[in-house]
Amino acid sequence: MIKTTLLKAVEAGAEQLKKYFNNPDLKITNKEGINNPVTEADHAAEKAIIDIIQSAFPDHFILSEETGEIITNSEYKWIIDPIDGTINFANGIPICCVSIGVEKNGEMIMGAVSAPMINELYFAEKGQGATLNGKKITVGNKATVLSSCLVTGFPYTYLDTPNGPLQIFEKLIRKGVPVRRLGSAAIDLCWVAAGRFDGFYEHKLAAWDSAAGFLMVQEAGGKVTDFEGKPYSPYQPHILATNGLIHEEMVEVVNGRSGL
Repeated sequence: MIKTTLLKAVEAGAEQLKKYFNNPDLKITNKEGINNPVTEADHAAEKAIIDIIQSAFPDHFILSEETGEIITNSEYKWIIDPIDGTINFANGIPICCVSIGVEKNGEMIMGAVSAPMINELYFAEKGQGATLNGKKITVGNKATVLSSCLVTGFPYTYLDTPNGPLQIFEKLIRKGVPVRRLGSAAIDLCWVAAGRFDGFYEHKLAAWDSAAGFLMVQEAGGKVTDFEGKPYSPYQPHILATNGLIHEEMVEVVNGRSGL
């Protein structure tokens, strides 16, 4: 029942993305801070998603990017990003998606990510593996950072800290490591799970950015931690997700302890 509802909800959100994508009349406003837009498509997708979840499970806790928390005392929590990659979406760039993760008693048990403009639907269930459009996916097999293809993201409110986003990026590209920046953390994680990237790191994410995607990587055979290599929680900002083979080396890189 939860899987059925999750897939119905993520596809309902995706239908709203397709409806509004490349619409010249799309209404866009800005939330607090620079380059932090929200569109009418975000709100429409979120409403479609929440309506489906609440019709099936009216007592479940919901955490969604635009609405915030709908608090209940349920053991289940749905973590929703109605559009991950809103800036891409608002500019007609098709790298954007709907992301929904489901927690039970604080443990992520299921996740779905739909990127409708590129016709990709990812699904993962704890202990059951991960799929892309119904076919099983696994992480890649690159064994060193120098041989890897990586992906990252930069926060719009820049973190001027030691070993910050630009310092790590510079270190990697000066060594010739390809590092991409797509603008959607959920897709970044799904593409690690699918073996397209070997690793993803980012300094500042919210729970809805990574809730579904980090489970996708784990269920595809990869490893996800914080920057220190400790167990990952979507409620803290740092994430390092890899194929597992390069993980320890990447922990050294993101902490400034490795010159590669």
